[in-house]
Amino acid sequence: MGLDKKDITVLLIVAALALFAPFLLNPFPAGSEMAQFNAGYPDLMQRFVIFGIFAVGFNILFGLTGYLSFGHAAFLGVGSYSAVWMFKLLSMNVIPAIILSVVVAGLFALLIGFISLRRSGIYFSILTLAFAQMSFNLAYSVLTPITNGETGLQLALSDPRILDGGGAATSLPVTELFGMEMRSTWVMDAGAWSFQFNAGYYLCAVILLVAFYISMRIFRSPFGLMLRAVKSNQQRMNYTGLNTRPYTLAAFVISGMYAGLAGGLLASMDPLAGAERMQWTASGEVVLMTILGGAGTLIGPILGAGFIKYFENIFSKINEATLHQWVSALPDGLENGVVFVAEHFVGPGWHLTLGLLFMLIVIFLPGGLVEGGQRVGRMFRRRDGNATGPEADAAQQRGASQNPAE
Repeated sequence: MGLDKKDITVLLIVAALALFAPFLLNPFPAGSEMAQFNAGYPDLMQRFVIFGIFAVGFNILFGLTGYLSFGHAAFLGVGSYSAVWMFKLLSMNVIPAIILSVVVAGLFALLIGFISLRRSGIYFSILTLAFAQMSFNLAYSVLTPITNGETGLQLALSDPRILDGGGAATSLPVTELFGMEMRSTWVMDAGAWSFQFNAGYYLCAVILLVAFYISMRIFRSPFGLMLRAVKSNQQRMNYTGLNTRPYTLAAFVISGMYAGLAGGLLASMDPLAGAERMQWTASGEVVLMTILGGAGTLIGPILGAGFIKYFENIFSKINEATLHQWVSALPDGLENGVVFVAEHFVGPGWHLTLGLLFMLIVIFLPGGLVEGGQRVGRMFRRRDGNATGPEADAAQQRGASQNPAE
């Protein structure tokens, strides 16, 4: 597969996490008070995987070249619109929609990258942000016949759907893969636990593994080494007479295609595309995912995407009534005080908790969650090394006394 043993181990870990996600994300019994912290339902698992693809693609640009784009949500939105149009015009099969979303997002990235990469640093970031906001405003108002404006692009009974015979439909169709509906879910009850296995999730998980494998090959290739050199000292490379723009443009286009793939998958799971997916906040979100997980690492963006999406969907559901239920054993005055403080960090205020965690990670773990895992691993290895260290020193001294010539 073109990977060394360490990379294959990482790939197998990602594959195991994706395969067993319905079990890993449902640790608490369905009827318990802690069940609201479960994340093993199809919609959220799909978002974990899709935004993981989005972050992996962004990491190819930011993690390897150091170019910070604030406009990647434009490609996410373009991919979603392309996929929905494919559903409306051709078929509800997700394969053509995904292919079109990747191609259109790649062409759009080629156009924006060709212009934006004439500058670097903060000027490049501002240019990408400007293009993303222009795309958002075009989708929201100017291109209403194509995007349906603020309502969003969605399916209709009158859609032609040439391959599916859409004119004869009496109800809105659902997305499928050669007859297998993306929304089909099999529920397995095991005692007090309930596990859901969704067809759409596993399609997204397989695509994530393919996208992750491609990113690993890019990281380990001579092309990836050239991108690292651009990040290290692009000016020195230019002095040698090497034109770095084709390499950075290629990285930008590949990253945009990953974003288009994520947008196409979002539309494949829920055939609706809106301009809000192109806002600057969505671009900032993928930046946070990559930095939290560990920019420039392989598995870091996936961890960051899961971290943020978990907070967004789980902590935002905790309300005042839930908090009162948790601390009901306290005296009334103390209970109300605790709830008054805690409610600012959950529910609508979950962004505050995320911001504090982001600050702590940036201050104490500049390398993100991956660096935290590496520190824990080194700590355990150091303990093992200290335990065997005296024995190793004694063996070395014995060997030196037996071979004085050495």
